[in-house]
Amino acid sequence: MSKRTMDVLRRSILLVSLPFFILGLLLPIRGKAIGAGAVEIGLFFSAFSLMNVLLRPLVGYGLDRLGRRPFFVLGLLGYVVAMLSFALMDQVWGIVAARIIQGISSSFLWLAAHAVTADVASEDQRGRLFGSVTQESSRGSIIGAFIGFTLINAGEHMNGQVAGLGTWELMFLIYAAASVVAAFLAWRGLRETNPHAQGSAPSRPIVWSRPWILLMLVTLVTGASWAMVSPILIITLQEQLGADATTLSWAFLPSGLVWALLPSRLGTLADRFGRKPLMVLGLAMAAISSFIVPFLTSVVGFAVLWALQALCYAAGDPAEQALVADLTGGDQRGRAYGIYAMAADLGATIGPLGGAWLYARVGASMPFYANGLILAACAVLLALLLQVPARVAATPA
Repeated sequence: MSKRTMDVLRRSILLVSLPFFILGLLLPIRGKAIGAGAVEIGLFFSAFSLMNVLLRPLVGYGLDRLGRRPFFVLGLLGYVVAMLSFALMDQVWGIVAARIIQGISSSFLWLAAHAVTADVASEDQRGRLFGSVTQESSRGSIIGAFIGFTLINAGEHMNGQVAGLGTWELMFLIYAAASVVAAFLAWRGLRETNPHAQGSAPSRPIVWSRPWILLMLVTLVTGASWAMVSPILIITLQEQLGADATTLSWAFLPSGLVWALLPSRLGTLADRFGRKPLMVLGLAMAAISSFIVPFLTSVVGFAVLWALQALCYAAGDPAEQALVADLTGGDQRGRAYGIYAMAADLGATIGPLGGAWLYARVGASMPFYANGLILAACAVLLALLLQVPARVAATPA
């Protein structure tokens, strides 16, 4: 049952992840094309995160009370609506609305996916299985990017039209169709993994231990810090390197391949050596990368830098997700991942607006310097204060 459950989960996630790279790369450019300013582009990112902040604690409670499966399927159906909205709306308010719908869907989908993975994985497999979920999402993003840029290149030779539709519209109609297939696969094949879901409220509260509080604090701060540079990274690289969107997409390819091929394998390092070393390494490399970005002079240099950062993050991210499961039991994991994700998204809601303000008022390089300082401080904080053994006794799901 566990293998079948994870197979269905991963296939659905691959399909629903097709638009993720395109949205991250082209949404700021799309915003500029329809008249959005720097603050409005920041709002595209903050609107998405705000929905997650508001909903994830409630969704986490529902996962423990009602089960994982219904939330996962509803999240996939929500992505269908979001992708149709991106395809059909070409105003700033329409993009904001689509991001709100996507944020609601994300809060359902990813909390359920994390809870299912924690339910079926034994303690010595958590890093690997969480890595495999991330890996499948990255593979979907790469496939979706290939589809998207194939359409963009075709559109450049056909006055921006492919099969009678605008390139952007056709692209997101394809992504919507893929989400429909993902929802069907999950509805038909995903089994409920929470044995405690019987319609009654969970009985045990989450224990707010020192490692748990520290993890939530660092998650909040790093979520805000990293989100400062998300809306402006592509714009900064375009201005600094003089590269167009297609060239930058190739620059992101090496890091995308790292995420698509290695998280499952690197996740085994967290199972073998513990969560803390890999989390610290990921933050430290991200800090160094952020400091270097303002000094880049070539697309190749950026590609190498981002691939090295991806390598460290691909090891640290499964370790962090596994640590959440280590610190909580089966009837608490929905709420635990809800709180964990809320902390990240609360930071991500504040971060884009702060980054856009620094970019506009202080200078294009300042968000990257501020991000580097904060990430470095959090890496030191975890290295000194996080006291979690390599094997934490977890309550069986």
